[in-house]
Amino acid sequence: MHYTYLLINLAVILFPLVLSFDKKVHFFSKWKFIFPAILITGVVFLIWDILFTRLNVWSFNTDYLIGVNLMGLPLEEMLFFLTVPYACVFIYECLNVYFPKNNLQKYSLAISNLLLGVCVAMLFFGHSRWYTFINFGFLLLVLGYVEYVNSKHRFMYRFYRAYLVSLLPFYIVNGFLTAIPVVIYNSRENVGFNVGSIPFEDHFYLMSLLLMNVYLYEVFKAKGSKSVA
Repeated sequence: MHYTYLLINLAVILFPLVLSFDKKVHFFSKWKFIFPAILITGVVFLIWDILFTRLNVWSFNTDYLIGVNLMGLPLEEMLFFLTVPYACVFIYECLNVYFPKNNLQKYSLAISNLLLGVCVAMLFFGHSRWYTFINFGFLLLVLGYVEYVNSKHRFMYRFYRAYLVSLLPFYIVNGFLTAIPVVIYNSRENVGFNVGSIPFEDHFYLMSLLLMNVYLYEVFKAKGSKSVA
């Protein structure tokens, strides 16, 4: 079915888009902050995607695509970097509104340090595999920057909370994409450990994607608040 990937994209964004007008969350009023974050992050990850496609890290099953390609990527893959970040940042903002307490922030640095250690270990053991190397290298840079260079925006506990909740739709969406399969992974370019049909690296790919979006969202939101003041 050529509309499979497109329908998955639509399903991902449908409920977050409709619920953006919820009176308490009022997410639509923050579009001016979220869309620039999605655009900037999307450009970075599209470069990844083009590179990974050319390096044969993954490929796309044309049986499930509408056949529109740009820069060597299916249109649906480009839409993925709009629909998934929007849905995940929506989850992040909903959790912040309905559960505003941030008293566990003090533990976030320890979690980040643990993840930074995982990144270093995976770079060492997976340096010969493109997906593993670039994935964990990028997460190491972004996470290290947010925790140790960025000093104004402290949100990592809330980020980790949103990431854990986002794993539920992630398993559903990526489960479909990898099991059908719409996206076909080259096992020689990852460590070969899967959760179901989902490569281990995908969990950290999602983390990098969400972290960059949330960081930029918080930066733009803070600048917007200052300009209003």
